[in-house]
Formats: sequence, C-alpha cells, structure tokens
Amino acid sequence: MLLNVRFIIKMLGMMCILETVFMSLATVVAFLYKGNDFYPLLISSGIIFLTGVLLYVVGFRANEYMTGRREGMLTVTLTWTLLSFLGMLPFYLGGYVDNITDAFFETMSGFTTTGSTILTDIEALPKGILFWRSLTQWQGGMGMIVFTVALMPILGGGAIQMFDAETPGITHERFRPRITQVAKRLWGVYLFLTFVLVLLLWIGPMDLYDAVNHAMTAISTGGYSTKNASIAYWDSAYIEYVISLFMLIGATNITLIYFCLNGNVKKLCRDEEFRWFFWFVWIMIGITTAWVLYTGFATDFSSAFRKATFQVSTLVSTCGFATENYIPWGPFFWSIALILMFICGCAGSTCGGLKMGRFAILSKSLFNAFKKQTHPHAIIPVRMDTHIVSGDVVLRVLAFAFAYVVLIVISCLVLMLDGLGFEESIGAAVSAISNVGPGLGKLGPVDNFSEVPVVSKWFLSFLMMTGRLEIFTVLTLLVPGFWKQ
Repeated sequence: MLLNVRFIIKMLGMMCILETVFMSLATVVAFLYKGNDFYPLLISSGIIFLTGVLLYVVGFRANEYMTGRREGMLTVTLTWTLLSFLGMLPFYLGGYVDNITDAFFETMSGFTTTGSTILTDIEALPKGILFWRSLTQWQGGMGMIVFTVALMPILGGGAIQMFDAETPGITHERFRPRITQVAKRLWGVYLFLTFVLVLLLWIGPMDLYDAVNHAMTAISTGGYSTKNASIAYWDSAYIEYVISLFMLIGATNITLIYFCLNGNVKKLCRDEEFRWFFWFVWIMIGITTAWVLYTGFATDFSSAFRKATFQVSTLVSTCGFATENYIPWGPFFWSIALILMFICGCAGSTCGGLKMGRFAILSKSLFNAFKKQTHPHAIIPVRMDTHIVSGDVVLRVLAFAFAYVVLIVISCLVLMLDGLGFEESIGAAVSAISNVGPGLGKLGPVDNFSEVPVVSKWFLSFLMMTGRLEIFTVLTLLVPGFWKQ
C-alpha cells in the first residue's frame, strides 16, 4: 500500500497549529513579566502558526482512514523533529542561544523530557523563555500526539496508529474502548497531578512562578529548573521529599494512577510491575543511604536518607533534578546510578529507559533458563500478574533489550570517536537513550553539555528522540523494507 503522504502532512500541520497555543502561553508570561523575550516568542508563534496552516492546507484532502503503522511511526517521528526545530526559534531569535546546534539540542532535550542542557547561566534567561523551556517538557511527558488525539477525534483510523507509535507502553484497551477517550482521561490525570504539585510547592518556599515551572518538569520527569543550582537552590527537605514523591508518581504507569483516582487502589497494589518498581526503589535507597554514611558524605542517618531518596528518585524516574554532585561519591555509586538510569520506571509512565516490566520479564526468563538446566523437559512459562506471558511477548522484550544494549555500545563508540572521554561517553549514551539528563564525569549533575562537540550534540539529540519513542518507532524508519511496502 502506498504511503499516505497527505495524511502525514496534514497531521504535521495540525500539530504546529496546536503548538502555537502552547507557545502563546509563554508569550503571555513574557508580556506579564515585561521581559525582552516577548517579541522572540511572538514572532516564533507566528512562524509556527503559518507553517501549520500551510501544511494543513496541503494535506487537507487526506483520507484519515487509509493509514497504518507506517504512517503512525513516520508522523510521530517527524512531529517530534519538526516541533523541536520550530520550538528552538525563541532561543535562537532572542539571542539566548547563539547557534542552531545548541538551540535544537536544548529544545529536543525539553520535548523528550531528557533535561540535558547547554545553558551555563539559567537564571540570566527571562521568565517567558524559562516558562517555554518548562512547557516543552510538560508537553513531552505525556506526549504531543496523545494531546492531539485527546482534542481531535476527527483523526479517524489514524489516531490509534499514532497513539501506539508514541506510547507503546500504555495498555489503553484496559479501561476505554475509544482511543480518544483514553487520551482525554490520561491528560485529565496529568493535569490534576500537575495542579496538586503546584499547590504543594507553592505552600513551601517556592513562589508561584517557580512552583508552576517545577511542577511541570517534575511530573513529566523532565528535570529542567529555573535555577542554576536546581532544587538545591532552596535547600528544603520539604521541597525535596515532595518532588521525590511526584517524580516516582511520574515513573508509575499513569493508567494505574487513573484507577487509583477512581477508587481502585487494589489494582495498583496488585500490579506486579509496580511491586517490582516499589521494592527496587527502596532497595536502592537503602544501599545508597548506607554508602553515603559509610563514605562520610553525610554525618547522620536523616541527612543520608534525604540525599539517597532524592538521588535515587531523580535517576530512576529519569527526571534529572540535582541537589548533590554525586560524582565525588565514587565509582560504586556511579554503578548504582547507571543501573537506575538503565532500568528506570514503569511502562506507561513519563520516564524512559528499559522499563521495570521488561526487566521483570528478563529476570524471570533468566531464572527459568537456570531451572531448565536441571529439568530440561519441564515447561516453565514466564508469569506476570499470575498470567502467562506469551512467547511472542518474551521474544519482543528480548529483542528490545538487545537493541537497547547494542545502541548504547554503538553510541559510546561514536561519542568517544568524536572526542568524549570514556566516563562521559557511557554516561551521555545511557542518559540520552533513557532520557535521564545528567551523566558521568564532566557531564554530571552540576555540569552541562555546552562543551560537547557539535557532532555529538546532534547525535545525542537523535538518541534522545529514539529513546523517548522506545527505539523501534525511530529505528524502523532506517530499515529499507519500511519504504518498500
């Protein structure tokens, strides 16, 4: 079947038109705070809107029902790429970032909720630009396509293809038959959690502006801050514990949170992936607390527990907020950090990484392989939530894990070839693919990516998008057979 190019163009146009609404909010913030970013944001909004109208007119007569997985994957990938190029305009036109490479890297890092930054003085930026920066992460957390599907039921047959391509981990069939209903309810939960977090942060030492910005970047597990020192700026145990809680909520399957808010808490407690995630986090917090006390980076248990809780939460949720420079904690904690960055949270959450559900299936498959050594004729299925996991699902998990590891290895080689050090290459590769933000070595939590070579920045931008769309959505486009169907 021929590729439905008109549908793809029409969708890109619709996404640009909707993006104008979000950038207009940042323009209003710039106007209210009387910053010099008002005109760059206003001009950028106009460019995005005109681009959207042009694309929509070209694809106006598209048949939405003549679409398949190819159109879904291509539309999603092009949407994230195009909006990152257009979303960088305020940074570049306003002169806040002096080159296209850095502006694109910053914007892609925002939309993919990675949180890596090239900015060396965040507090020098005007309020509207900082708000736009946070807003990119808030959109990317739930997904720009999901937002469109929620508002635009006219997408017809193409809706589910794009929804699945952008959110491959969300099991939407479990609670609503129509994909638009699912998208609306997920965004409703997302809005509610953001609003609650704004109130909780505002009650604390944050003002309303900072509370809104950090609520958006915490629940989306993005990690952009309005302060150079990130969360450490406030030096508040209250702020750290509240944000830690919501980062972990952001790393939980949002479908389960939907059921919880509707009174079905048992569904969350009975979910095996969540139980694995819950105990994994507490074990890592316990190990980190003991290590921080042992190495003398904390003098008492409460201080060690506070540091450990925040660091584990920000890494496992792929949020990337900073309160401590964990690089001096030594190679042992670097290993813990890489494990957290590699596995991450639950499927259907706003975080990246391998996901805890896949890790559980891989662990059980390995355990079953050992059993088969002593009982070669036994049939030992993998079970999740008391249900047998089909062999096809297990194979797909193994394929994803293999692709994930191979991509990290290849990425490390590419980054080292471009001049990055060994520690920096490993940290940056895992961080970009898992959408975490901080890395290791000179790319740690208190540093930034401004000194990374130009080629590596473009390559890391590609990795961030590939990781956010769970690898196969993007990499499939590079397979020749994709274009021959």
